[in-house]
Amino acid sequence: MSATPDPPGDRDPLVVAAEAAVMRSLVDPGHALQAGRFVLSAARRARSAEAEAVALRAIALAARELGDLRGAEHHLRAAIATDGAPPDRIAQARLSLVTVRTERGHPLQALRVAALAWTDLSPLDRAKLDTQRAVALARLGRHQEAIAACDRALRVLVTAPGTIDDRRFLAGGLLNRGLVHSFRGDWDAAMRDLTACLEISNHAGLLHLARLSAANLPFLAVRRGDIAGAFKQYREAEDTLFGFPERLATMRADFAGALLAAHLPGEARAMLSLAVPDLEASGAHVALAEARLKLAQVELLTGDPHRARQVAEQAAAELAAQDRTSWLPLAREVVLRARLALEPVTPALVAELVTCADELEDGFAHLAGAAALRLVAAEAALALDDHPTASAQLARLTEHAEREEPWAPIGTQLTSLAAEPARTAEIPVPVRQHALALEASLQEDATGAFRAVRNGLSEVSEQVETFDDPALRAHAARAGERLAAFGLGLAVRGGCAGEVFEFAERWRAVAAPSHACSLVDTDRVRAELGAGALVEFVADEEALLAVVIAEGRATLRRVGDVRAVKEAIVRLRYALRRRAGESPTPPPPSPDGHLSDMAMGSPRDVADVEAAGLEVERLLLRPLLAELGDGGPLVVVPVGALHTLPWGALPCLRERPVTVAASAAAWVRARELRHARRPGPPVVVAAAGPSLAHAHGEVANVLACHPDAREVPARGPAVLEALGVADVLHLAAHGVFHARSPLVSGITLDDGPLMAYDLLDVPRSPELVVLSACNSGMSRTPVDGAPLGLPGTFLAKGSSCVVAGLVPVRDEGARALMSVFHELVAAGHSPAAALASAAAKTGELGFACFGAGDQPLY
Repeated sequence: MSATPDPPGDRDPLVVAAEAAVMRSLVDPGHALQAGRFVLSAARRARSAEAEAVALRAIALAARELGDLRGAEHHLRAAIATDGAPPDRIAQARLSLVTVRTERGHPLQALRVAALAWTDLSPLDRAKLDTQRAVALARLGRHQEAIAACDRALRVLVTAPGTIDDRRFLAGGLLNRGLVHSFRGDWDAAMRDLTACLEISNHAGLLHLARLSAANLPFLAVRRGDIAGAFKQYREAEDTLFGFPERLATMRADFAGALLAAHLPGEARAMLSLAVPDLEASGAHVALAEARLKLAQVELLTGDPHRARQVAEQAAAELAAQDRTSWLPLAREVVLRARLALEPVTPALVAELVTCADELEDGFAHLAGAAALRLVAAEAALALDDHPTASAQLARLTEHAEREEPWAPIGTQLTSLAAEPARTAEIPVPVRQHALALEASLQEDATGAFRAVRNGLSEVSEQVETFDDPALRAHAARAGERLAAFGLGLAVRGGCAGEVFEFAERWRAVAAPSHACSLVDTDRVRAELGAGALVEFVADEEALLAVVIAEGRATLRRVGDVRAVKEAIVRLRYALRRRAGESPTPPPPSPDGHLSDMAMGSPRDVADVEAAGLEVERLLLRPLLAELGDGGPLVVVPVGALHTLPWGALPCLRERPVTVAASAAAWVRARELRHARRPGPPVVVAAAGPSLAHAHGEVANVLACHPDAREVPARGPAVLEALGVADVLHLAAHGVFHARSPLVSGITLDDGPLMAYDLLDVPRSPELVVLSACNSGMSRTPVDGAPLGLPGTFLAKGSSCVVAGLVPVRDEGARALMSVFHELVAAGHSPAAALASAAAKTGELGFACFGAGDQPLY
């Protein structure tokens, strides 16, 4: 135990100075580092062992705050080894070493260090030690013990004298307990602790702890379903943590974990690509191993199983070196799923999948992930015709199928890194129903299989409807994605157009945020179409199929090979990009409104575009022309690479109104939103972005077409405000599309980019949004096929139609097309018809109409 402190007048001034440096490390680590070095030098000259040990601890704490974990550990070990230092000073150095050793990847050793320190610490210092032990316990997955340690510590610290060091450990204990609560899924308790930590830290001037509290708010915001708020808090935390690379990297890695759990793997990958190098540089081995595991999960979800396996194996080696055995099945799960994607299924691989599912099940926190992996093992066994193994695994999942089971929005593809509470103790409904459907299918009971799928998706939908936040609704809905895909496969094998349409719609309804809306049947679609047609594409492994609804009936057609269509689309996009980059500045339109051949590009470029368009048309639409007709409005529901196709470039669709919809249900919903618009002429607002030669001229042309139209500054606040009042918003600005992280796609404005995630919490969106920008209409086509990007974001927020570019467009070409487009819209044409006519007149084929573009605004 520490001795009674000497009266101030009798104390060694070097010890007093060293203690001041310790306190200073909490608020000004740079100054504390210099002061600690000065005192250390003086203490060694004076042979004051106590002052030397305290000074070394001050240097270590300052180094820790500055992100130098290696230096921190070096100086703490030197303090512990100081000859003649009092036992309590050595114990205090060990207290500080506990956290550093944990962060450097050795939480079990950190607990041993804590045990050595315990005997020589005062009751108050023991409470402080408990806050550090909690970090190591949490890293080892011992969350209940971690919370108990924090509870013990906080009971003592709340009545402590109130020095800066006492306040630091009180706030730190709240922070650590809040994080453990978040790992357990208790978001309200986590938010209470983090908020209290932030308040104490700000009041005490402990800016580093305030930064840490703020850094965890994005993580919590995502897990509570507030995606837009999370990105805003991330930007604030990024500014706050600037200059502290290790803290910033840890925040990014934690944020990535939350984004991954919210089914946003692209955005998670963007965070991890920034976090991992900084964690490597700082030596933060614990956080680095976790970040690698998250990155491995992301690589698998975004379609790179080879890279996923490499990263997961590296993460597993690091976790094993850190004695974190409870984490190893999570890494092994990624490795096995990657192997399943890369290698033929073998009996040995099936056995490993079953073993890994058993290991995940042994850890209470991973029961939901164990169930999902057990389902994968059953499917792999079926691929080998190993029915006994498959049946045994399915029986484990359906054993209590008759019992009412709670359900939580948990993904069915990969186990979340954040250990969940008792909510995941039961098998998730989508996994259970998928297993029931498989069992029925094995017995050739197609009716029972469809019933199991429908029942499971109905339960998912009931949960979805309880959430008001669109992001949380999407998170909940996506838990049924694999189940919906299984139902779609059953329908395709059955060959009934109505069933294929139903399950294609069900699959789309759980695959993307913009699809969380009520389903529609073919009768409702036919009623809405009138004389038009709708074609909904479906991918069945390597085959592309289409359901065509036209002339009062639904027809199922086999279109062709997915790979051939994808390659043809790539060639068409390349031809359009090359023409846009090489074409000279066009002359003014001719009296009949058409541009000359020179305006449309060189003869070779025009011929290349025409040839590439004909090839896509041959592969994709030629088998459907008899059902599609040749003149009425056409609604297209794409899948996979078709999301990147500029439909107006296909010769058979020139001058035909084409609307691209995320689903038939989304198209019907967009039409309903159109009917709900206030009466009278639309309110038109436009903005001209920077670095676009013809932007202001284009905006002037737009304003001239619409009565009482007005221009607003191309600044974020002004544009966001316009979203609340405009019926038509035209943005003439450069666009940036991020294929792997579509929520950070955006439009370049004078004060920086307007990001897709900035739109997530706007109360309304204009009926028609026109994005006169290159690539602004691009969508990612990830493994789940969900169309994402700026158009999808606007449509999800209430727009009924978005016109945007799918390929690079010449500035002057965009101006010409948009002038004709707005003239036709103001004359009473629907956006889809106006775009088709404008494209034919100007030769600009790279724009598409999304949503429901077949209804006029005037």
